[in-house]
Amino acid sequence: MRSVDKKAVYSVIGLVVVGFVAGCEETKAATNTAVVESTAPQFRISTVIPQQTTSSPFDVVTGTLTPIMSLDLGFEVGGKLNAIRAHKGNKVKTGQVLGQLDPEIADAQVAQAQAGLAAAEAASGLAEEMAKRNTELKADGTISEVENLSSQTTSRQASAQVLMAKAQLSQALAARKRHDLRAPFDATVVNAPTQIGGTIAPGMPVFSLQQVDTLVLKTTVSEDVRDLVKTGTKVNVNAVGSNAATHEAVVTLVLPSADPVTRRIPVEISVPNKDARFLANSLASVRLPLGKTEAAQIIPATALSRIDGEHVLAVEQGKIKRVAVRVIGTSGDEVTIDASEPISKVVNHPSPSLKDGTPVP
Repeated sequence: MRSVDKKAVYSVIGLVVVGFVAGCEETKAATNTAVVESTAPQFRISTVIPQQTTSSPFDVVTGTLTPIMSLDLGFEVGGKLNAIRAHKGNKVKTGQVLGQLDPEIADAQVAQAQAGLAAAEAASGLAEEMAKRNTELKADGTISEVENLSSQTTSRQASAQVLMAKAQLSQALAARKRHDLRAPFDATVVNAPTQIGGTIAPGMPVFSLQQVDTLVLKTTVSEDVRDLVKTGTKVNVNAVGSNAATHEAVVTLVLPSADPVTRRIPVEISVPNKDARFLANSLASVRLPLGKTEAAQIIPATALSRIDGEHVLAVEQGKIKRVAVRVIGTSGDEVTIDASEPISKVVNHPSPSLKDGTPVP
């Protein structure tokens, strides 16, 4: 039997083993590569095209709608309430009687003053005739100079008594007028007594009037925008809690002094209300323009990111690009923005995994 070279056999076996191992490594590498390729992230994004528009910077603030004129009225004199001429909810005109006190004593004082004036005028007439007669007698030498001067003085005193009586009558008539409480301006009665007979003290509030044809919206703005709020500017006012709104409100006052507590600047806005669409003493919001009209874009609110500053993720040349924006306004599910650079398409519902420069299909 032929002998076998053992060294050659071992060499062949070694080559086979090495080849097998090498083949396994190549298979493993191929398998890993396939896994990497199959698990590579596939970004599925939703994009929207911003709507082009124009807008101006504005600030939305809230304030109270107050009557342009409001007054609590009482009688200047005291007495028993004798009549109520206006009730809650009534509209009254300037000079209209609202209520009356019992005038019995005042009427008596007027009658007394009238009688006193009549007596003074009669006495003055008699004294004047006597003075004229004595003047004639003095010219004839019938009476002395002293007697003539005395009659002249008596006449002047009688005339002074007439003036005094007239003043007393005017005072009595003025006191009588104070028993009738009249509206100082056109208004709506918002509070009034419900029954007569009660004793009213001087100055005690009895009726409350409000002029609500025009309301004043009192609000405040921050100091940094004070110079941008201009008097005479028409603004939009919307009632809080109702659908009342107007585009005809006008800024009438921007105070040059800050509120000592809030450090904000008081602003007053005139709100027309002839149709009573707004309620006095209710809340309303106002949109205050703060600059010139400028180009802007409208995007869904879901496309706006606020992490590390307001921005959107634009899609430019197949890659994600972070673009800083300034929010000009919000309306429902949309926001109006001013982008720091032109954008043509933005990601809607951006995922945290999307970074600046990420390639997208």
